[in-house]
Amino acid sequence: MTDQYKFIQDIREQARVPENGILSQTIHGDDKTRIILFGFAAGQELTAHTAPYPATLTFLKGEASLQLGSDQREASEGTFVYMAPYLEHGIKAKTDVVMLLTMIKQREAK
Repeated sequence: MTDQYKFIQDIREQARVPENGILSQTIHGDDKTRIILFGFAAGQELTAHTAPYPATLTFLKGEASLQLGSDQREASEGTFVYMAPYLEHGIKAKTDVVMLLTMIKQREAK
């Protein structure tokens, strides 16, 4: 292992979907980014919330309904979403879902 990179051959093999609930695993975190692998059991939901950082969602498995601001969208394997800071968003898993969240921490303007 090196501090210069993190290599995972197949991130889907790292994912664990609980029988009931939501499981998160931090894959990487430093002062610039935080990458979290989520496993959602079917029917589980993260209710609408905001975050102070821009972020991306990449869906690796399953189907989910998304709230992105005032829009409702459907996500499935291969769906990618970019979210601006403070965008209200929520996720409801229709099936078992595996999703990768990347938060991009910004430096405060001086």
